[in-house]
Amino acid sequence: MAERDVVKPPRRPDVTLPELRPFDGERLEPSGDYDGVEFDGLDLTDAAAPGASFLDCALRRCVLDAAGLKRARLVDTLLTDVRGVGTALSEASLRDVEIRDARLGGIQLSGATLQRVLIEGGKIDYLNLRQATLTDVTFRDCVLAEPDFGGARLERVSFDGCDLRDVDLTAATCKDTDLRGAAWLSLLRGADRLRGAVITPGQLLDLAPHLAAELGVRVAD
Repeated sequence: MAERDVVKPPRRPDVTLPELRPFDGERLEPSGDYDGVEFDGLDLTDAAAPGASFLDCALRRCVLDAAGLKRARLVDTLLTDVRGVGTALSEASLRDVEIRDARLGGIQLSGATLQRVLIEGGKIDYLNLRQATLTDVTFRDCVLAEPDFGGARLERVSFDGCDLRDVDLTAATCKDTDLRGAAWLSLLRGADRLRGAVITPGQLLDLAPHLAAELGVRVAD
């Protein structure tokens, strides 16, 4: 295989948690500093914690409806079976993070930085990653309905066994972005931004109408 044909895979996060202590506070605090804390089964609806920092933490079975976590920092952290609509994580920083079996809707990650992140299982509707930077991010066996990557930068990003429905790639930049493993792939906008991505011949046929439209090509018998 020629070097130019090699797709660099994303590096996976290495999340090894220490012994955790249960969260014993009444609520999350703005700019709060949480180190080695486990949040289990908590209702964090409407939490107001912009700028909070989570290091070596686990959030399990938590409700994150309208949680305000703008500019939060998550490092070496695990989220499992979390639920939420309208969770605000814009301009957040996620590094070495695993998100498993989440069911989220309208989550705001615009302007966020994701580095070595695994999102596995579950379903995320209307994921907003506009102007975000994704480096070494793996989506696996999850459903992404109408994800918005407008203006985002994707480098070493893969979608293994995922349903990608009505993806918006407007003004996005792709490098070593591997879409071949997607079980379903449909584009809403931005077919012209697939430069730097890799797809299968079958996916190319499915995307042909979008590519023709972006090029202004009319297809007629």
